[in-house]
Amino acid sequence: MKALVLQDDRSLRLTHRRRPEVTAPDDVVVRVAQTGFCGTDRGVLLGRFPAAPGVVMGHEAVGEVVEVGAGVTTLRPGDRVAANPTLYCGLCSWCRRGALNFCLHKAGNEIGIDRDGAFAEYLRLEERFLHPLPSGMSYDRAVLVEPLACVMNNLEAARLRTADEVVVLGGGPIGVLVALLADHAGARARLAEPDPYRRAAAQSYFAGIPGCAVTVTEPDRIAARSASLVVDTVGALLDRACDIADNLGRVVVMGFHDKATAILRPLDVLQRGLTVIGAGDYNSLIFVRAVELARHLPLEGIVTHHVRLDDFTDALDTLGIAPGAPRPYTGMKVVITTGGGR
Repeated sequence: MKALVLQDDRSLRLTHRRRPEVTAPDDVVVRVAQTGFCGTDRGVLLGRFPAAPGVVMGHEAVGEVVEVGAGVTTLRPGDRVAANPTLYCGLCSWCRRGALNFCLHKAGNEIGIDRDGAFAEYLRLEERFLHPLPSGMSYDRAVLVEPLACVMNNLEAARLRTADEVVVLGGGPIGVLVALLADHAGARARLAEPDPYRRAAAQSYFAGIPGCAVTVTEPDRIAARSASLVVDTVGALLDRACDIADNLGRVVVMGFHDKATAILRPLDVLQRGLTVIGAGDYNSLIFVRAVELARHLPLEGIVTHHVRLDDFTDALDTLGIAPGAPRPYTGMKVVITTGGGR
């Protein structure tokens, strides 16, 4: 099968790999239809997030079941599914507490990071990590379920309230989803994004949703002490987020960026009563709820580009991924398609 493999120099190469097969009773093989190009994938290619060279990248996958192991009872060939790439053992101390996204065995077992992922024609996962899609849900909508689960987890950790003044830093797909859910919950949401294309794309998306009141602006137009909840979807803006937060404000760090640092004055945190929250990606128990919530949200409008696996360099150009400094964006959500339908 064709697959996009991470190289030692952080580039991607289209290669041929052996198609995965059922090797255990709970294995399921999926013919991948679409895989979202995540901000984390972009971070890996720009050297901002670690991943194992030689791994097939991609983790936001949807597709059709083509083969199941002898012990699989909930899925059968022909079922349309979304993949939950946040794997867990179910037995360690954190899993037993219900904190599945902090599984002690997660390291070395993350789809598209250090275990082969879904920028490929086929993907093998255990049955419990594949969720049936509702009848009639398009792949363009379903491919946003995994990032939606991330957003749900973080907003629940932040205790989102109807009375909140929410500022979202970063207008990529995750930032758009944060603002969308905050607005959906009745809070006042403002989205701050410096990139002109993404700012315009986000504004156009929200304008097309009846009753949506999200406002989109440039970051320097956000005043200090103006929000009760600030969500940093970039992962490099913690100090700015704390400046925007009002007294007793909550600050959520969502973006994955292992090169970022921030300077915080402990006395400011103390005297202003700030709460800084890190909730990880998402607890897998949320994934089922994300599938259900996706039925009621126009997520497909976030997808702006479909790029065939063979043409993956077009996706890199659209997302501004280049050696050295990244280029401006010319797309919002890019999905890699593998001919498995929509």
